[in-house]
Amino acid sequence: MSSEASMLEVDGLSAFYGEARVLDEISFTLHEGSAAIVGRNGMGKTTLCRAIMGITPPDSEGSVLLDGRELGGEPSYVICSAGIGYVPQGRELFPSLTTDEHLRMIGGRLVARGRWDVDAVYGLFPQLARRRRLSGAQLSGGEQQMLAIGRALLTNPRLLLMDEPSEGLAPAIVDELLETCHRLRDEGIGLLVVEQNLGVAGRLADRLLVMVSGRIEHDTHAAELLEDEEAQRRYLGVESMATGEGA
Repeated sequence: MSSEASMLEVDGLSAFYGEARVLDEISFTLHEGSAAIVGRNGMGKTTLCRAIMGITPPDSEGSVLLDGRELGGEPSYVICSAGIGYVPQGRELFPSLTTDEHLRMIGGRLVARGRWDVDAVYGLFPQLARRRRLSGAQLSGGEQQMLAIGRALLTNPRLLLMDEPSEGLAPAIVDELLETCHRLRDEGIGLLVVEQNLGVAGRLADRLLVMVSGRIEHDTHAAELLEDEEAQRRYLGVESMATGEGA
């Protein structure tokens, strides 16, 4: 265990849908930087994101600390205000709102408290500035992901929680996404990323947490898992893996 102060500390986090236990006493610590959560479909990765954010499932227990502040059991708006920004799987944009309206809806409700405002988001994603009058439904998949990230950044998060950010994106757009994530990490924003693509996960983060049946079964360096085909078969059901190819 590192003596370095932790940014995020999850301890004994369990979650239930009725009597079904989806998360089984998950515990891990994230210091500065980034980590990626990988695993097969149905292992509870998205449920973990939603449980950390206080969205669903309705029944959960355990501790979620951000910079030492207990957030477990708090409503999602409190968790967001405390410093966790969320980029959900599928982006979850409003098709009836323009790009600019998505951002102004968030930015207009927040007292300036950090580096990120609407102009800063447009500076990070100039393509969004050129598409500001288009609705969320008219944007490409890559532009929608930019908008989802920009929306989360407007909360000026300490930690950015991203669920399947590369899903459905062309390789060139994934490269742009990775560059953005590295830039945000270098600026001091922590990244906890759920990523189905093992190659992308390894490029996003040096540390990989492998989920199996609602538990963290393996905590390893990305390079080690990318080189260990037997571990890939055991944990991910992958026959072979080269960096940058899908799991």
